[in-house]
Amino acid sequence: MDPILAGSPLLLAAVLSIVFVAAIVQAGLGMGFGLAAAPLLALLDSALVPAPVLILGFASSLWVAVQAPPLIRWAEVWIGTAGRVTGVALATAFLVAASDPRAFSLAFAAMIGIAVALSAAGWRLGFSRPKLVALSTLSGLMGTLTSVGAPPLALIYKERPPREARATLAAFFTLGCTASLAGLWGAGRLGWGDLGLAALMAPAMVAGLWTAGRFSGAFDRRYRGLMLAASALAAVLLTVRALWG
Repeated sequence: MDPILAGSPLLLAAVLSIVFVAAIVQAGLGMGFGLAAAPLLALLDSALVPAPVLILGFASSLWVAVQAPPLIRWAEVWIGTAGRVTGVALATAFLVAASDPRAFSLAFAAMIGIAVALSAAGWRLGFSRPKLVALSTLSGLMGTLTSVGAPPLALIYKERPPREARATLAAFFTLGCTASLAGLWGAGRLGWGDLGLAALMAPAMVAGLWTAGRFSGAFDRRYRGLMLAASALAAVLLTVRALWG
C-alpha cells in the first residue's frame, strides 16, 4: 500500500468512496469511470494515477467485452487500436522527456480539462475510419497520461445502438489500456506498487458496479453534469497546485 494511504484511514476511505461512486457512474452511463475518478484521486495522492486507474479500467472493460463478443465490431477495434498505439507512443515520449513532476501535473490537468470539454460539448460526429484513427490517437494520448481516454471516442459512437457501442468500446479499451500500461512501463511509471494500489481499490469498484446493478435506473444522465463539474474543478485545482503549490 502507498505509505500515505497506509498512514491515513480517512484518506483511504476517501479514495475508496471516489472509486465506488465512479463505478456507479460507469454502470449508469456506460463510460466515465476514469473521468469521475482520476482527477479527484490525483488531488488526494498523485501515486493513484494514471497506472492504478488504468488497471481498473482494463479489468472493467474486459468484463464487459467477454460478455458480449457477438456485438463487437472487431474491424473497428483493430483500426482504433492502431490509433491508440500512436497516442500511447506520443504520451510515452512526453513522459520520458518530462522529468519535472510539475510538467506532468500540468499536462494531466490539461488533458482532464479537454476530456471534460469534449464530454460537455455534446457534439455528434458522423462515423468514419479517418475520424476513428484520429480520435483513437487522442484517446491514447489522454488515456496514457491521465487514464481518461473515453471522451474522444464517445463523439463518434453516440449514434450507434447502445449495446453495440458499449461492447465495441469495451473491446477497444481492453486493448487500449493494455497498450497504455505498456507505455507507462516503458517510461518507468508502472511498477508492482501500482498493481497493489489497484487491488486495494478493486473491491470498491466491484461494490459500485453491484450497487448500480441492484438499483438500475436510479443513476442516470441527470448526474452527468455533477460529475463533469467535479472533474473540471479538480482540473483547475490541480493546475493551481502545479503552478503555485
